[in-house]
Amino acid sequence: MFPKRSNGSDPSHITLETVDVDGAIRETAEAAGIDRATFLRRGAVGGGTFVAGSVLFSGFAHPALAAISTKRPSKANDVKILNYALTLEYLENEFYLAALQNKPFANDQIGKFATITQLHEAAHVKQLRAVLGSKAIKKPTFDFGDTVTDPAKFQATAQALEDTGVSAYAGQGPNVAQRAVVQAALAIHSVEARHAAWIRFLNHGANPSTATKDLPAPASFDAPKSEKSVLKIVGDTGFIK
Repeated sequence: MFPKRSNGSDPSHITLETVDVDGAIRETAEAAGIDRATFLRRGAVGGGTFVAGSVLFSGFAHPALAAISTKRPSKANDVKILNYALTLEYLENEFYLAALQNKPFANDQIGKFATITQLHEAAHVKQLRAVLGSKAIKKPTFDFGDTVTDPAKFQATAQALEDTGVSAYAGQGPNVAQRAVVQAALAIHSVEARHAAWIRFLNHGANPSTATKDLPAPASFDAPKSEKSVLKIVGDTGFIK
């Protein structure tokens, strides 16, 4: 679970023009086959005004992610899955970059984790963008509030992000059509699992007294999460602006 964070502002609504200053939303909506009218129906409350936060993002953290099919694997669907993964990698990479700027690290071990993990996330972003080419979505704008300045919130958020990333990749495995995409996703998925185990060990240890749910490997199997579930989790954080 993500900790509550504060950024000093809580806008109640935003317009399409406000949230889409550089045209990234419209661009990726078109790539996903979503026209403006459909987008307005999903997010509008009237007059082109959009509800902010989880109401806007619970359906899709980025419009290009809205149409992943769970029934018809295809090359086009793989593009949507890869962009979904890219959005999560953007999120993780920017989170660790912001943390490295603020250094909310309780000790050197946490700082080492953040440094190495950020390098990995940056490599994941680079790889996914290379695979997608011109079809890669643009990087969203993020605001992590005090989760990148408060040591306890940073550690809790890092664990939640890594756990979510692992379940997100697992959830899309059955929907991938192309072998090369499966291989690329699995190569990232296993590293995300290592990140999750690493931060769990730093946060909770692996002692006889450590609760099973907090262990680096808390269960025999990881439950996959659907696109809708993951985007709801991400949307509720308010990290994506």
